[in-house]
Amino acid sequence: MTVTVVLSEVQRATLARLCDTFVPAIARDEDPTGFWGRAASDLGVPQVVEDHLASGAIPEEGVEGLRQLLDALAAQGLMEADQAGREALLHGFMDSGPDALAGVAALRGLTMLLFYAIPDPATGQNPNWPAIGYPGPASAAPSPQDAPKTIAITRPPADELVLETDVVVVGSGSGGGVIAGTLATQGRDVVVLEAGGYYNEADFHQLELPAYQTLYRNGGFDGTADGSVALMTGSNLGGGSTINWTNCLRTYPWVREEWERDHGLEGLAGAEFDRILDVVSERVNVTDRCSDWNPNTQTLGAGCEAAGIDFRRVTRNADEATYSPETAGFMGFGDQSGAKLGTLKTWLQDAADAGARFVVDCRVERVLVEHGRAAGVEGTYTDEEGRTARVVVRAPTVVVAAGALDTPALLLRSGIGGPAAGDYLRLHPATAVSAIYDGRPQKGWWGPPQSGLSMEYANIEDGYGYLIETSHSSPGVAGSALPWAGGADHKELMSRSAETASFVLLLRDRGHGRVSIDKAGRAVHEYAMTDELDDRLFRRGLVELCRLHELAGADRIVTFHRAVDPWLRGSGEAFADFATRVHDAPLTPYEHATFSLHHMGSARMGKDPATSVANPWGELHDTPGVWIGDGSAFPTASGTNPMLTIMALARRTAEAIAAA
Repeated sequence: MTVTVVLSEVQRATLARLCDTFVPAIARDEDPTGFWGRAASDLGVPQVVEDHLASGAIPEEGVEGLRQLLDALAAQGLMEADQAGREALLHGFMDSGPDALAGVAALRGLTMLLFYAIPDPATGQNPNWPAIGYPGPASAAPSPQDAPKTIAITRPPADELVLETDVVVVGSGSGGGVIAGTLATQGRDVVVLEAGGYYNEADFHQLELPAYQTLYRNGGFDGTADGSVALMTGSNLGGGSTINWTNCLRTYPWVREEWERDHGLEGLAGAEFDRILDVVSERVNVTDRCSDWNPNTQTLGAGCEAAGIDFRRVTRNADEATYSPETAGFMGFGDQSGAKLGTLKTWLQDAADAGARFVVDCRVERVLVEHGRAAGVEGTYTDEEGRTARVVVRAPTVVVAAGALDTPALLLRSGIGGPAAGDYLRLHPATAVSAIYDGRPQKGWWGPPQSGLSMEYANIEDGYGYLIETSHSSPGVAGSALPWAGGADHKELMSRSAETASFVLLLRDRGHGRVSIDKAGRAVHEYAMTDELDDRLFRRGLVELCRLHELAGADRIVTFHRAVDPWLRGSGEAFADFATRVHDAPLTPYEHATFSLHHMGSARMGKDPATSVANPWGELHDTPGVWIGDGSAFPTASGTNPMLTIMALARRTAEAIAAA
C-alpha cells in the first residue's frame, strides 16, 4: 500500500532529491545497461523509503528526527544546489554532529540497499546487476510439490489457541531446535513457538531483499540503539540456522576451560563436552567435503600464504548428496538446494516426526509463573492478513530460546531472570575490508560464502583475538557499507564489484552491552566498543586485513570508514602510511560500518545469581522450570562462529531437563 501521509510534500520532494544525490544519474558516453544514467528515483527508491518509515519498523521518534533532517536540508538549499553542491552540503551535515551524521547515514544506507537489491517483479533481476557483474539467481526455486513442507503447523482456529504440553520451547533456531528435537524423541510432549514464518526450499528465490523481509528479524533492518553496530539474525522456523553461512567451528579449548573454571559449567573442558559436540556434529553432518574455495577465498589464502600465517578449510553442516557450489553462494537468502542441514531439516524434523506441535508467526510476550515456578507462556499469533489470536501454552517446563537479542526481553517483560537479565551482551563485532583486483574476477556468489579462514590471531592476549574469514555476496549490503565520497565515486566502486574481494574480521569481544526494553516492551540493544582490549584488537585486525590484501596483490583497498580514502597501488603512498590512517581512524557510530551476526551472553549461565541468569545447566536461578536454550546462555563470547557451540550447550541443557 502506498503511503502518502508520513511526509509533507516538501519533505517528500527533499527525500527524492536526497536519494538522487546519493545515487545520481551520470552522463557517460558508454552506458550499455543504463547503470550510470539511472538515479535512485528511477527505481522508486524514495517511495520505498517512505513506505518503510510508515511501516512501524522505526519508532515514531526516529521518524520525526528524519523529518527534521529533511526540513533542515531543504532550508540549507538542497533542492536548488547542483550535484557537487548537494554532496558538499551533505558532507557538511555529516561533519556537524552525531545526530545529523546518524540521520544522513541511515538514509544513505537504506537508499543504497534498495537501489542495488530491489528486484524487478517481472524478471527477478535488478537492472543494476549486469553493470556491477552480479549474476542474480542461479536457478528457480523448486515447486511446492518437489519441495513439500514436512512439518505440520498448528494455527489458531479463532481468536484464541490454548495448548497443554510437557515442554514449550520459545524459538526454533540452533538452540531451541536442538532442545525440541532431543526432548521430543525421548518421549516428551513438546510445543515449539516461533516468531517468524515457515519457509523452505520452495520459498527461497536467491534474492537479497525478499529474503531479508521474510527470513530475518525486523526485515533485516536492525541495529544497536546508537547505530554503532548493525544487527542481523534470523526470524523463521529454523532461526539463524536457515540463513547462516554454515561455518561449524568447535568451541576453543581455552574458552571451554574458562567457562568451567570461572562460571561453573561442569564438564565443559573435558571428554563429556567432546561427546556432546560429536553428537550434534554427526546430526548436522559436519564435513569439509562441501567447502569449495571460490576466487575470493583463494585470494585470502594467497594473502595468508604470503604472510606466512594459518589458513585452513572450513567444516560445514551440509548434505553432500544435494550440495551444489553453483547455488551455495546464495545460502544467506535460504538454501534452495536443501543441502544446508540447519535445525529445520534435522532437529525440528526429528521433533515433528516424534509428535511435537509447532505454532509459527507467534510472538511470545510473557512467561507464565505460578507459585514461583514455570507454568507456560502467552503470546500473539498474527497471520499474513493481519488477523491476530491469543496463544496460551500451559507447561511445567519453559525453554526460552528466542536468541540473545530477544530472550532477555522476554524475561524482562515477565519480571524474571534476576539482575543480570539482559546484561553481558556480546556481539562478535565484525567488519570487512574490500579490495579491487584489476582483471581478476572474484566470483563471491559461487560456492559457500565461508569455506576458508585464518585462526592465526584467535588468541592474541588472554584468550582474546579475532578470526579472518570471507563474506556472503550481497550487493545491497555491499552498497550500503562501502564509503560514499560522492555519487560518481560510489558508482565507480560498485561497478568493480566483480573484481572485488572482501576479507572479514570477527572479534571475540571482552567488553559487553545490554538488552533492555522500552515502554512497549520491545527489546533495546545498547553496545559500545569501549573496552580497551577490544578497541586495540579490532584496530589491529583492520590493519591485518589491509596487509593481506596488499600481499595478495590488490590494486585498490577500501575500508568501511566514512572518511578514509582508499589505498591505490602505484599512487606513491607507502602502505605503512595507509595502515596508520586505517589504524587511527574513528570507530564511533556511523564513522565506520560495524556488523554483528553473532549475539551471545545476555541471559548467561553461571554460579552467581548476581551476575548470571541461569545456573550452569541452564535453569533460571530465580524461577524453577524456566531454562535458557540459546546463545544468550554463553558466559562470555565464544570467539568462533557460534552455531555448533549453541547446539552443543542446548543438547547439554536438554539432557539436564530430561534428567530433572
